[in-house]
Amino acid sequence: MAAKGEIRDLLVIGGGINGCGIARDAAGRGLSVTLAEMNDLASATSSASTKLFHGGLRYLEYFEFRLVRESLIERETLLRAMPHISWPMRFVLPYHREMRFEGETPTSKLLGVTMPWMKGRRPAWLIRLGLAMYDNLGGRKILPGTETVQLQGTPEGKPLQDRFERAFEYSDCWVEDARLVVLNARDAEARGATILTRTKVVSAEQVDGHWRAKLEDVETGAVSEVRARMIVNAGGPWVGDILRNTVRSNSRDGVRLVRGSHIVTKRLFDHDKCYFFQGTDGRIMFAIPYETDFTLIGTTDQEHDDPSAAPVCTPEEQRYMVEFVNAYLKDPISTDDIVWTYSGVRPLYDDGASSATAATRDYVLKIERDTGAPVLNVFGGKITTYRRLAEHALEKISSVLDNVGGAWTAGVAMPGGDFPVDGVNDLVAELRRNHPFLTDRWALRLVRAYGTEAREVLHGAKTAEDLGQDFGATLTAREVNWLMDAEYAFTANDVLWRRSKLGLRLDAEAAAALDTYMAERRETLGGRGEMIGGIA
Repeated sequence: MAAKGEIRDLLVIGGGINGCGIARDAAGRGLSVTLAEMNDLASATSSASTKLFHGGLRYLEYFEFRLVRESLIERETLLRAMPHISWPMRFVLPYHREMRFEGETPTSKLLGVTMPWMKGRRPAWLIRLGLAMYDNLGGRKILPGTETVQLQGTPEGKPLQDRFERAFEYSDCWVEDARLVVLNARDAEARGATILTRTKVVSAEQVDGHWRAKLEDVETGAVSEVRARMIVNAGGPWVGDILRNTVRSNSRDGVRLVRGSHIVTKRLFDHDKCYFFQGTDGRIMFAIPYETDFTLIGTTDQEHDDPSAAPVCTPEEQRYMVEFVNAYLKDPISTDDIVWTYSGVRPLYDDGASSATAATRDYVLKIERDTGAPVLNVFGGKITTYRRLAEHALEKISSVLDNVGGAWTAGVAMPGGDFPVDGVNDLVAELRRNHPFLTDRWALRLVRAYGTEAREVLHGAKTAEDLGQDFGATLTAREVNWLMDAEYAFTANDVLWRRSKLGLRLDAEAAAALDTYMAERRETLGGRGEMIGGIA
């Protein structure tokens, strides 16, 4: 926390990927930064993505070439910086002989999903053109290029209906979205930023040319004050609310809230590639290997008017996604096969597009100075471009504040990411040598979560019992302590659904035991006051 009376350079409102990315970049440039998040880090949009670093193949048909090129370049920049939480994936796009469809399923009609200029699936020539651009726009060095593959008698073809004979296969990357946010926050703090979770900025007023913000700890009700030369409004779905009600700006810029929902089912195929399915309504759907034993399917694009209303994957959306993939699968699924759903709200810049699907995914950064002290408002963005968004935000900030250092984040490893892109197996083998009680699956989970920092999580452990209480699914007290001390985890939900996805494997009784353990440990360490900022 800032010393009493100190004026910070930046107060960042919002602990999603954009807020944490900007805080990290700014702290690394020598600015004093306080970030306030009213819930857990990545508790909204940033933990509810499709979890891809991707160029956005379908954005090409909306002529968003700058966004696609920037995203394609960023894939490999980010991959090198975080090879533990991000890795290459191949995407299989089955080719259709029947290219157009003039009807609608009942669910797609209900959801109102249409393309602005074309009804039905894209023709082969358009797909080839898009993939050729995809391969060449971003200066690809690590990821393999596009190929045409035969589906008959292959693992990729086995789950699909026999009418699909060939497919296009291209590259993108997977990323653990919520962990990416936490790692950015940790690195920001290591560079001098103050990270305040479960802390809401309830008001901000201008005093003598700077901002004086009132902050409330949502757990204890304690009130504090932060003074800052500039506010960064990275509130995600709440960016408009912060504009109107917190900083009381007269800006006319608007945000368009678009809900994206996903379903998770039992594992639907045995290989590690993803599917890119085209719908008869012009939309696309991913089916992605997920957490070893599951398949992630998504996403939808639905208007979401109220940011205070929690986004929920509706029964209609669930049926829509099931219908969508069943048009491809040999063995159809039903809604009974769904084991989990999640939904997030994308805070897109309101560019007046005719539909949620067509609304721009590009980001818009605007500085407001209509009442004196500046505010930078962050609209839109996608997880793939968060680092470039942060760089562009700092360019805007440097036009207002002095003594802002130069860009530095490209190629700089995230915590735990200081090993080669192809080094995961070597790190797993090292952990197993040093801790023989680990199974391959356990060691891989730890490497995929913590990278080289898995060594610290396990330090000194000779047996599984050395890691303390076993909560199930290889989650131990030692790991939970690490997440509380180093990664801002406060509740069982933080651990089970954002720092990991072990909530898919632990039942309600285990989750309750974890919550009890964490509450008792917080009390032992002195309660909320000692935990804030990720330090215990």
